Amino acid sequence: MGQPRNTLLIILAFFAIYVIWGSTYLLNKIAVTELPPFMLAGMRFVVAGMLIFLLCKVMGIDIGITKKQFRNTVIAGFLFLTFGNGVVVWALKYVDSGFAALEISAQPLVVLLLMWVVDGKKIKTMSIIGVVLGIIGIYLLVGQKEVVSKEGSIIGMLMIFACMVSWGYGSLFVGRADLPINYFVNTGYQMLTGGMLLFCASFLFGEQWTSPTEWSTPVLYSMLLLIVFGSILAFTSFNYLLKVVSPEKVATSTYVNPIIALLLGWYFLNEQITVRSMIAAAVLLTGVYFINTTRKWATREKFGDKTIK
Repeated sequence: MGQPRNTLLIILAFFAIYVIWGSTYLLNKIAVTELPPFMLAGMRFVVAGMLIFLLCKVMGIDIGITKKQFRNTVIAGFLFLTFGNGVVVWALKYVDSGFAALEISAQPLVVLLLMWVVDGKKIKTMSIIGVVLGIIGIYLLVGQKEVVSKEGSIIGMLMIFACMVSWGYGSLFVGRADLPINYFVNTGYQMLTGGMLLFCASFLFGEQWTSPTEWSTPVLYSMLLLIVFGSILAFTSFNYLLKVVSPEKVATSTYVNPIIALLLGWYFLNEQITVRSMIAAAVLLTGVYFINTTRKWATREKFGDKTIK
Protein backbone atom coordinates (compact mmCIF):
# COMPACT_ATOMS: atom_id res chain seq x y z
CA MET A 1 0.00 0.00 0.00
CA GLY A 2 1.17 3.53 -0.73
CA GLN A 3 1.76 6.38 1.67
CA PRO A 4 -0.75 9.28 1.86
CA ARG A 5 0.21 12.00 -0.62
CA ASN A 6 0.52 15.68 0.29
CA THR A 7 1.11 17.70 -2.87
CA LEU A 8 2.61 20.77 -1.16
CA LEU A 9 4.90 18.60 0.96
CA ILE A 10 6.06 16.71 -2.14
CA ILE A 11 6.81 20.00 -3.96
CA LEU A 12 8.81 21.31 -0.98
CA ALA A 13 10.67 17.99 -0.72
CA PHE A 14 11.64 18.18 -4.40
CA PHE A 15 12.85 21.76 -3.88
CA ALA A 16 15.03 20.46 -1.05
CA ILE A 17 16.68 17.69 -3.09
CA TYR A 18 16.96 19.94 -6.18
CA VAL A 19 18.25 23.26 -4.89
CA ILE A 20 19.43 22.65 -1.32
CA TRP A 21 21.38 19.52 -2.20
CA GLY A 22 22.82 21.31 -5.22
CA SER A 23 24.13 24.04 -2.91
CA THR A 24 25.83 21.62 -0.50
CA TYR A 25 28.78 21.24 -2.90
CA LEU A 26 29.53 24.95 -2.51
CA LEU A 27 29.03 24.87 1.27
CA ASN A 28 31.28 21.82 1.72
CA LYS A 29 33.93 23.37 -0.54
CA ILE A 30 33.95 26.52 1.62
CA ALA A 31 34.11 24.58 4.89
CA VAL A 32 36.78 22.07 3.79
CA THR A 33 39.21 24.91 3.01
CA GLU A 34 39.64 25.33 6.78
CA LEU A 35 38.36 22.13 8.42
CA PRO A 36 39.54 18.51 8.07
CA PRO A 37 37.01 16.64 5.92
CA PHE A 38 36.00 13.74 8.17
CA MET A 39 35.65 15.99 11.22
CA LEU A 40 33.58 18.40 9.14
CA ALA A 41 31.22 15.74 7.80
CA GLY A 42 31.04 13.90 11.14
CA MET A 43 30.15 17.02 13.10
CA ARG A 44 27.54 17.95 10.50
CA PHE A 45 25.75 14.61 10.72
CA VAL A 46 26.08 13.99 14.48
CA VAL A 47 24.67 17.42 15.32
CA ALA A 48 21.93 16.98 12.71
CA GLY A 49 21.03 13.54 14.10
CA MET A 50 20.83 14.88 17.66
CA LEU A 51 18.62 17.77 16.53
CA ILE A 52 16.33 15.34 14.70
CA PHE A 53 15.91 13.22 17.84
CA LEU A 54 15.25 16.37 19.85
CA LEU A 55 12.59 17.30 17.32
CA CYS A 56 11.09 13.82 17.62
CA LYS A 57 10.86 14.23 21.39
CA VAL A 58 9.12 17.60 21.03
CA MET A 59 6.70 16.12 18.48
CA GLY A 60 6.07 13.04 20.61
CA ILE A 61 7.52 10.64 18.03
CA ASP A 62 8.71 7.30 19.40
CA ILE A 63 12.33 6.71 18.36
CA GLY A 64 12.37 3.10 19.49
CA ILE A 65 13.45 0.63 16.80
CA THR A 66 14.29 -3.07 16.60
CA LYS A 67 17.83 -4.44 16.62
CA LYS A 68 17.49 -5.38 12.97
CA GLN A 69 16.34 -1.86 12.06
CA PHE A 70 19.24 -0.36 14.02
CA ARG A 71 21.72 -2.60 12.21
CA ASN A 72 20.22 -1.60 8.88
CA THR A 73 20.38 2.12 9.70
CA VAL A 74 24.06 1.69 10.61
CA ILE A 75 24.70 0.04 7.23
CA ALA A 76 22.72 2.71 5.38
CA GLY A 77 24.43 5.47 7.37
CA PHE A 78 27.83 4.10 6.41
CA LEU A 79 26.99 3.68 2.71
CA PHE A 80 25.26 7.05 2.31
CA LEU A 81 27.07 9.29 4.80
CA THR A 82 30.31 7.87 6.22
CA PHE A 83 31.73 6.76 2.90
CA GLY A 84 29.26 8.11 0.34
CA ASN A 85 29.42 11.69 1.62
CA GLY A 86 32.47 11.90 3.87
CA VAL A 87 34.90 10.89 1.15
CA VAL A 88 33.27 13.33 -1.30
CA VAL A 89 34.00 16.13 1.18
CA TRP A 90 37.60 14.92 1.34
CA ALA A 91 37.79 14.89 -2.48
CA LEU A 92 36.59 18.52 -2.60
CA LYS A 93 40.02 19.49 -1.31
CA TYR A 94 41.31 18.55 -4.77
CA VAL A 95 38.48 19.14 -7.26
CA ASP A 96 36.06 22.01 -7.91
CA SER A 97 32.58 21.78 -6.41
CA GLY A 98 30.90 22.05 -9.82
CA PHE A 99 33.12 19.31 -11.26
CA ALA A 100 32.29 17.00 -8.35
CA ALA A 101 28.58 17.58 -8.91
CA LEU A 102 28.91 16.81 -12.62
CA GLU A 103 30.76 13.58 -11.95
CA ILE A 104 28.17 12.53 -9.38
CA SER A 105 25.39 13.23 -11.89
CA ALA A 106 26.36 9.85 -13.40
CA GLN A 107 24.87 8.17 -10.30
CA PRO A 108 21.92 6.56 -12.17
CA LEU A 109 24.46 4.94 -14.51
CA VAL A 110 26.23 3.41 -11.51
CA VAL A 111 22.91 2.25 -9.99
CA LEU A 112 21.91 0.61 -13.29
CA LEU A 113 25.23 -1.26 -13.54
CA LEU A 114 24.94 -2.35 -9.90
CA MET A 115 21.42 -3.67 -10.55
CA TRP A 116 22.90 -5.66 -13.45
CA VAL A 117 25.81 -7.01 -11.39
CA VAL A 118 24.04 -7.55 -8.04
CA ASP A 119 20.49 -8.42 -9.11
CA GLY A 120 21.17 -9.80 -12.58
CA LYS A 121 18.75 -7.26 -14.05
CA LYS A 122 18.80 -7.18 -17.84
CA ILE A 123 19.90 -3.84 -19.33
CA LYS A 124 17.49 -2.68 -22.05
CA THR A 125 18.48 -1.00 -25.31
CA MET A 126 17.64 2.53 -24.16
CA SER A 127 19.67 2.00 -21.02
CA ILE A 128 22.63 0.71 -23.03
CA ILE A 129 22.52 3.93 -25.07
CA GLY A 130 22.39 5.86 -21.79
CA VAL A 131 25.39 3.96 -20.42
CA VAL A 132 27.44 4.64 -23.57
CA LEU A 133 26.56 8.36 -23.48
CA GLY A 134 27.34 8.45 -19.78
CA ILE A 135 30.79 6.93 -20.30
CA ILE A 136 31.51 9.39 -23.12
CA GLY A 137 30.36 12.28 -20.94
CA ILE A 138 32.55 11.20 -18.03
CA TYR A 139 35.53 10.80 -20.38
CA LEU A 140 35.03 14.32 -21.77
CA LEU A 141 34.71 15.64 -18.24
CA VAL A 142 37.67 13.98 -16.52
CA GLY A 143 39.99 14.09 -19.54
CA GLN A 144 40.40 17.86 -19.50
CA LYS A 145 43.95 19.12 -19.02
CA GLU A 146 42.65 21.90 -16.76
CA VAL A 147 41.31 19.20 -14.44
CA VAL A 148 43.95 16.45 -14.44
CA SER A 149 46.81 18.93 -14.13
CA LYS A 150 45.69 19.98 -10.64
CA GLU A 151 47.52 18.29 -7.79
CA GLY A 152 45.52 15.40 -6.32
CA SER A 153 42.73 15.73 -8.91
CA ILE A 154 42.99 12.15 -10.21
CA ILE A 155 42.77 10.54 -6.77
CA GLY A 156 39.92 12.95 -5.99
CA MET A 157 38.00 11.83 -9.09
CA LEU A 158 38.58 8.15 -8.30
CA MET A 159 37.38 8.55 -4.73
CA ILE A 160 34.24 10.37 -5.89
CA PHE A 161 33.52 7.43 -8.18
CA ALA A 162 33.96 5.05 -5.23
CA CYS A 163 31.47 7.19 -3.30
CA MET A 164 29.00 6.88 -6.18
CA VAL A 165 29.26 3.08 -5.95
CA SER A 166 28.68 3.25 -2.18
CA TRP A 167 25.67 5.57 -2.57
CA GLY A 168 24.27 3.42 -5.42
CA TYR A 169 24.53 0.22 -3.42
CA GLY A 170 22.98 2.05 -0.48
CA SER A 171 19.98 2.97 -2.64
CA LEU A 172 19.49 -0.71 -3.55
CA PHE A 173 19.94 -1.75 0.09
CA VAL A 174 17.42 0.79 1.44
CA GLY A 175 14.84 -0.31 -1.11
CA ARG A 176 14.68 -3.81 0.43
CA ALA A 177 15.87 -3.32 4.04
CA ASP A 178 13.74 -3.25 7.18
CA LEU A 179 14.09 0.39 8.32
CA PRO A 180 12.13 2.64 10.71
CA ILE A 181 8.86 3.71 9.09
CA ASN A 182 9.02 7.30 10.37
CA TYR A 183 11.18 9.45 8.09
CA PHE A 184 12.63 11.55 10.92
CA VAL A 185 13.55 8.47 12.96
CA ASN A 186 15.09 6.74 9.95
CA THR A 187 17.10 9.86 9.02
CA GLY A 188 18.11 10.51 12.63
CA TYR A 189 19.64 7.08 13.15
CA GLN A 190 21.44 7.18 9.80
CA MET A 191 22.82 10.66 10.57
CA LEU A 192 23.94 9.80 14.10
CA THR A 193 25.56 6.46 13.31
CA GLY A 194 27.09 7.68 10.04
CA GLY A 195 28.47 10.73 11.83
CA MET A 196 29.96 8.67 14.66
CA LEU A 197 31.72 6.46 12.12
CA LEU A 198 33.09 9.61 10.49
CA PHE A 199 34.44 10.71 13.89
CA CYS A 200 36.21 7.33 14.12
CA ALA A 201 37.70 7.90 10.67
CA SER A 202 38.82 11.37 11.73
CA PHE A 203 40.69 9.98 14.73
CA LEU A 204 42.19 7.13 12.70
CA PHE A 205 43.54 9.57 10.11
CA GLY A 206 44.87 11.87 12.84
CA GLU A 207 42.91 14.95 11.82
CA GLN A 208 43.53 18.12 13.80
CA TRP A 209 40.30 19.31 15.40
CA THR A 210 39.55 22.97 16.00
CA SER A 211 36.93 24.75 18.08
CA PRO A 212 34.02 26.50 16.31
CA THR A 213 35.21 29.69 18.02
CA GLU A 214 38.28 29.55 15.78
CA TRP A 215 36.32 29.12 12.52
CA SER A 216 35.87 31.98 10.08
CA THR A 217 32.42 33.46 9.54
CA PRO A 218 31.92 31.84 6.09
CA VAL A 219 32.79 28.41 7.54
CA LEU A 220 30.41 28.90 10.48
CA TYR A 221 27.56 29.86 8.19
CA SER A 222 28.37 27.00 5.82
CA MET A 223 28.30 24.46 8.64
CA LEU A 224 25.03 25.84 9.99
CA LEU A 225 23.39 25.63 6.56
CA LEU A 226 24.78 22.13 5.98
CA ILE A 227 23.38 20.88 9.28
CA VAL A 228 19.91 22.44 9.15
CA PHE A 229 19.15 22.42 5.44
CA GLY A 230 21.62 20.05 3.77
CA SER A 231 21.31 17.30 6.40
CA ILE A 232 18.02 17.51 8.30
CA LEU A 233 15.74 18.99 5.64
CA ALA A 234 17.17 17.62 2.38
CA PHE A 235 18.06 14.10 3.56
CA THR A 236 14.69 13.68 5.28
CA SER A 237 13.02 14.89 2.08
CA PHE A 238 15.03 12.30 0.12
CA ASN A 239 13.89 9.46 2.39
CA TYR A 240 10.32 10.77 2.23
CA LEU A 241 10.24 10.97 -1.57
CA LEU A 242 11.65 7.45 -1.94
CA LYS A 243 8.49 6.22 -0.22
CA VAL A 244 5.77 8.41 -1.80
CA VAL A 245 6.77 8.85 -5.46
CA SER A 246 8.31 6.62 -8.10
CA PRO A 247 12.13 6.24 -8.03
CA GLU A 248 12.69 7.85 -11.45
CA LYS A 249 11.05 11.05 -10.21
CA VAL A 250 13.46 11.20 -7.27
CA ALA A 251 16.32 10.55 -9.70
CA THR A 252 15.48 13.75 -11.61
CA SER A 253 17.47 15.64 -8.97
CA THR A 254 20.45 14.29 -10.91
CA TYR A 255 19.71 16.80 -13.68
CA VAL A 256 19.33 19.81 -11.40
CA ASN A 257 22.05 19.37 -8.74
CA PRO A 258 25.05 19.80 -11.05
CA ILE A 259 23.56 22.90 -12.68
CA ILE A 260 22.99 24.52 -9.29
CA ALA A 261 26.47 23.50 -8.12
CA LEU A 262 28.16 24.78 -11.29
CA LEU A 263 26.43 28.16 -11.12
CA LEU A 264 27.10 28.63 -7.40
CA GLY A 265 30.74 27.56 -7.72
CA TRP A 266 31.22 29.95 -10.66
CA TYR A 267 29.49 32.86 -8.91
CA PHE A 268 30.90 32.55 -5.39
CA LEU A 269 34.24 30.76 -5.88
CA ASN A 270 35.15 31.85 -9.41
CA GLU A 271 35.36 28.23 -10.53
CA GLN A 272 35.93 27.92 -14.26
CA ILE A 273 33.20 26.49 -16.49
CA THR A 274 34.87 25.33 -19.71
CA VAL A 275 33.12 24.70 -23.01
CA ARG A 276 34.20 21.06 -22.78
CA SER A 277 32.60 20.81 -19.32
CA MET A 278 29.34 22.12 -20.76
CA ILE A 279 29.48 19.59 -23.62
CA ALA A 280 30.34 16.81 -21.17
CA ALA A 281 27.41 17.84 -18.97
CA ALA A 282 25.01 17.77 -21.92
CA VAL A 283 26.18 14.31 -23.06
CA LEU A 284 26.25 12.90 -19.52
CA LEU A 285 22.80 14.20 -18.56
CA THR A 286 21.36 12.97 -21.86
CA GLY A 287 22.66 9.52 -20.96
CA VAL A 288 21.07 9.80 -17.51
CA TYR A 289 17.79 10.80 -19.21
CA PHE A 290 17.85 7.64 -21.37
CA ILE A 291 18.46 5.50 -18.28
CA ASN A 292 15.70 7.13 -16.26
CA THR A 293 13.27 6.98 -19.19
CA THR A 294 13.82 3.24 -19.44
CA ARG A 295 13.24 2.81 -15.70
CA LYS A 296 10.07 4.87 -16.00
CA TRP A 297 8.55 2.68 -18.74
CA ALA A 298 9.65 -0.50 -17.00
CA THR A 299 7.84 0.71 -13.87
CA ARG A 300 4.70 1.49 -15.87
CA GLU A 301 4.71 -1.96 -17.44
CA LYS A 302 5.06 -3.61 -14.04
CA PHE A 303 2.40 -1.58 -12.24
CA GLY A 304 -0.09 -0.95 -15.02
CA ASP A 305 0.87 2.67 -15.81
CA LYS A 306 -0.17 3.84 -12.34
CA THR A 307 1.69 6.32 -10.20
CA ILE A 308 3.55 4.48 -7.46
CA LYS A 309 2.89 5.99 -4.07
